[in-house]
Amino acid sequence: MFDVSFVELMVVGVVALLVLGPERLPGAARTLGSFVRKARSAWNGVRGEFERQIALDEVKRSVREVRESIESPAAAPRSAAAAPAAVAVSATPPAEPAPGMAPVPERAPHD
Repeated sequence: MFDVSFVELMVVGVVALLVLGPERLPGAARTLGSFVRKARSAWNGVRGEFERQIALDEVKRSVREVRESIESPAAAPRSAAAAPAAVAVSATPPAEPAPGMAPVPERAPHD
């Protein structure tokens, strides 16, 4: 992210050792680590919230599009010429199931 090399980190470490001294450097490193951990945690929380919001917006948009596609044909009056042709349905099942499909058990006719 910041493109910091190992040599630059070593220079910062040596300067910190000279400024803080060997007694206070471990405590300062722990404090700095704690701040970095909290900052990363906060950033991950914000990023996760943005991702959830984007996903929610996509779902809302999809629902709105489906609702509009359902409502638009229902709102327009249908004429007899525009009605789909009736589909003939056979009462007897096919002799063999399609490849990869389990056979359908036969049922008794309804009275």
